[in-house]
Amino acid sequence: MTENNLNIVKAGFHKRKVRFITVTAILAVLTLLLCGGMLYLGNTRYSPETIVRVLLGEQISGAAFAVGTLRLPRMLSGLLAGMAFGMAGNTFQTMLRNPLASPDIIGVTSGSSVAAVFCILVLNVSGNSVSMAAVISGLAVALLIYTLSRGGSFSGGRLILIGIGIQAMLSAVISYLLLRANQYDVPAALRWLSGSLNGMQMKNIPGLLVVVLVFGCVLILLGRRLKILELGEQFAITLGLKTDRVRLLLVLSAVFLIAYATAVTGPIAFVAFLAGPIAGRLTGTGFSNVVPAGLTGAAMVLLADIAGQFAFDTRFPVGIITGILGAPYLLYLLIRMNRTGGAA
Repeated sequence: MTENNLNIVKAGFHKRKVRFITVTAILAVLTLLLCGGMLYLGNTRYSPETIVRVLLGEQISGAAFAVGTLRLPRMLSGLLAGMAFGMAGNTFQTMLRNPLASPDIIGVTSGSSVAAVFCILVLNVSGNSVSMAAVISGLAVALLIYTLSRGGSFSGGRLILIGIGIQAMLSAVISYLLLRANQYDVPAALRWLSGSLNGMQMKNIPGLLVVVLVFGCVLILLGRRLKILELGEQFAITLGLKTDRVRLLLVLSAVFLIAYATAVTGPIAFVAFLAGPIAGRLTGTGFSNVVPAGLTGAAMVLLADIAGQFAFDTRFPVGIITGILGAPYLLYLLIRMNRTGGAA
């Protein structure tokens, strides 16, 4: 390679790096602004100074309850769940090289949902029991999908098809449980299924924070290997990557994120599906997209919750708003893949 070509390559790499850092920083600032908006907006609006004093632990009449008890847990759960959905969705889509390979498309989210609905409608339990059952069920369904997709060797296309089939089956089970349930219990299950930040409490935050920090860091550390997997199985093996081990770590980390976030907030529709592609379009190619996807997911959830609370005469759960945004994109993606013969 001549010196001139080397300089061109270096200039291109530097340009992509600057773009990646700039976009990531903008997404981080946007997310922080939306966090501030969640704390500021409400029936009673307090000054930024008052909000900061409440966050520092000062007991101010009215503000301490509104900001510290109601708005802060709602904001933190939206921030952390959005990051979890975004990072997990991007991991599946990148690893399987298919934008349809989102946890809410291939059945992982439905695995958590069916257990939660069963606990609410049949066992009549709530709280931590529902969360634990949702996490265990999500992990079990993900393990089943991964095991069935291996066959002689791992196949991303096989995993997607099996996941879509299991997702359809689990959706049918959820519909059956709703039809057979006591009519007085159904509203609670429907509220959970819609994906909502209503009623969030600070006790929900520590577990979600630990899961996002631990498994989010695992995905970030494996980001370079994830990019190698995106090149294809044979190419990754040629480069010396232990594909089975790396893929298992990625799947387990992503499933823990999606299952626990779903257990806390319910299945917020299409955040995992949209965050990765949006972040990828913004940052370009060449770098791991885990962090930008997480920030995009967080910004989507926070913005959708603000819109659901204040943009309409009726207040809507955050999952309704994200569902409205995601459904047209899914139709567009299916039409595009049909026209290009399956290439996204």
